[in-house]
Order: sequence, then structure tokens, then C-alpha cells
Amino acid sequence: MNTVSLLISAVIQVLLFSFIPFIFWLFTSRKQENFFVWLGLTRPIIRNKAELLWLYVCFVVVGCFTIIYLLPMLSNSTELATSQFAAQGASAIIPALIYSFLQTGLSEEILFRGFINKRLCSRFGFNIANLTQAILFGSLHAIMLSSISGRFEMRMIGVVLLTGGIGWVLGWISQKKAGAPSFQVVCFMPHLIY
Repeated sequence: MNTVSLLISAVIQVLLFSFIPFIFWLFTSRKQENFFVWLGLTRPIIRNKAELLWLYVCFVVVGCFTIIYLLPMLSNSTELATSQFAAQGASAIIPALIYSFLQTGLSEEILFRGFINKRLCSRFGFNIANLTQAILFGSLHAIMLSSISGRFEMRMIGVVLLTGGIGWVLGWISQKKAGAPSFQVVCFMPHLIY
């Protein structure tokens, strides 16, 4: 596992996931707002730290339960992207962090919570926007998993529900509990447990 190539791959993916939002911002909002603010890459304004901490604790507990009990029922461990770090020991810590935070975490948050959710919220309101981004988020994960297995199976509905549920909670936290529609810290940290 080459850390440098993984880092390059992660940066390329972040740039690709940022390209469509950037083009959209360029033509619609560049005169009104800075790109990073428009995308939600801002410091969150946390109104109630205890409540947010409680949400994270619940999210971690549910996440651990999910990983231990539900995920094995929905997929083979070799099908998961994290299987590339299995049995690597301490040498996999830095590459796993690069993969988890930069390549998947930042990319997903930019596209789903930063771009799709925020744009749809401004047009259709929170409920429709958050449900839509969650369904898209879950569907993308099911499509990726079914492309690895080579076929769509009924278990993919569980993948959509599980990952879509996670996406819905992250969208809810970023829009309703962070104080400002931002995701930089609020939605980025849960990728540590996944």
C-alpha cells in the first residue's frame, strides 16, 4: 500500500467531487458568496455543545452496532472498501485515515451535504432536500457495492436504507444542530468510526 499514491488519489477524488459544485457556484452565486461558505466549509456555530456531544455518542454507539451486527449481514467483508487495510497492522493507520477522512469523508460531505443538500434546501426546504440527498447517498453506496458483486441483490435495499439513514442523520445534524448549515467538523468526524 503506497501512502503517496493513496494521497494523490484522495486529492484527485476531492477535486472531482468539487468540480460540479464549483461550476454550479461559478454560474449562480460567485458574486454573492465565497465558494467555501456557499458549500458549507465554514466553522460551525454550535449552540448547544452538550446536545451535539450526546448526538455524537449516540451516533458512535449506533455506528458500532451497525458495523458489528448489520454490516456483515449486508455485505461480505471483502466487498467493502476498507478491506484494503485488513491485516496490515500499524502500517495501515495513516493510509486508512487518508482514505477515511480525505478520500471518502471530505468527498462525500462536499457532494451530498455541502452541495446537494444545501442547494435543495434553499429551493424545496429541509425535509425534501435531506430525504433526497439521503436516498442519493444510499443509492450510490448500493450501486458501488453491487458493481463489486456483479449483480443487484435484495440486500442492496438494506444498504440503501442503512447508508441513506446515516446520510439523513448527517444532513439533519449539519442543517439543524450545527447552528449554521456547515459540515466541516460536524459531519466530517463520524467517518472516523466507519
